[in-house]
Amino acid sequence: QVQLVDSGGGLVQAGGSLRLSCAASGFTFSSYAMGWFRQAPGKEREFVARISRAGGATYYGDSVKGRFTISRDNVKNTVYLRMNSLKPEDTAVYYCAADRSVSGSSDYHTYDYWGQGTQVTVSS
Repeated sequence: QVQLVDSGGGLVQAGGSLRLSCAASGFTFSSYAMGWFRQAPGKEREFVARISRAGGATYYGDSVKGRFTISRDNVKNTVYLRMNSLKPEDTAVYYCAADRSVSGSSDYHTYDYWGQGTQVTVSS
């Protein structure tokens, strides 16, 4: 059965760093683009980053460009999100997702599978 398990969230001070991981199983990981989204209380789910199937192309939301880096390991079936220079407005539940297209999308509706989410809280 398909599983995406998000981990790595936590409480960090502004300016700090975290690395999120998402371990995939139950499907052919290398055949899916992967994305990270986040959702803060009372807000819509927001696109954070996505990476193509082979990892050669990456895309970022404007609010995280230059601070976050998405990467993947198709041997370990894992996608990562390195988050630097964290700000209080980055506080949210972060979700990884899988999209069977080549490079994914910034629209969360197109994704087929979702992780359970991991909470990131940035204190000021």
